[in-house]
Amino acid sequence: MDLELAGKVALVTGASRGIGRAIAAAFVAHGCTVALNARNAAELSAAASALGAAGAYPADVSDPAAAGGLVKAVAQAHGHLDIVVCNVGSGRSVPPGTETAEDWRRAFDANLWPATNVIDACAGVLREGAAIVCISSICGLEALGAPATYAAAKAALNAAIKNLSRPLGRRGIRLNAVAPGNIVFEGGMWERRLRESPEQVKAMLASEVPLNRFGKPEEIADLVLFLASPRSAFTTGAIMVADGGQTRS
Repeated sequence: MDLELAGKVALVTGASRGIGRAIAAAFVAHGCTVALNARNAAELSAAASALGAAGAYPADVSDPAAAGGLVKAVAQAHGHLDIVVCNVGSGRSVPPGTETAEDWRRAFDANLWPATNVIDACAGVLREGAAIVCISSICGLEALGAPATYAAAKAALNAAIKNLSRPLGRRGIRLNAVAPGNIVFEGGMWERRLRESPEQVKAMLASEVPLNRFGKPEEIADLVLFLASPRSAFTTGAIMVADGGQTRS
């Protein structure tokens, strides 16, 4: 199926590794002009070169001014901006019930503000027909044993997407999210846990995930591309789950 993405300009945040890098690679493969963003300039430059991306734009989008500067810089460099993917986040925290005020602040700094800052920055830049896709998590939908701070921040992100999609929709801009389940990639949490406790991880997959496997970054990228494409032109405010059947609600 032709997703009608060729020639579009896309910005992907958190694009130097994992899910973000897979998303950027997929947009490049579909003929998009792709701008990559992450905090680490060296890793970002290497990723952009390896993927054949149009440019690397290091910035910390948890800072509103940096997010605004990033979106404007990409739009100015390429004349316009059609697609924005918000893929910044971290699930690292402390066990539920042991959180401090600093843990709560850090979780929202990592998992909510980067997306809302970028969405806010897009408001005056994106034109009718543009699409924004955020990477959320199934941890924002159900109590799955994840750190409470991370789950709360992702739940807040889901609520923001539902509510912000309405005013953006009236301007012809679509806002959706993908909520992945357990995704394994090089350097990620699940790769480390597979090395440290393979039998425990296998037992978790067998008991919690009906498809009995991890997801791949490329599988999340495929769903992001569909939501960003004109093929999903009537979809906005949606939280699309890709978790192998783990969630129940």
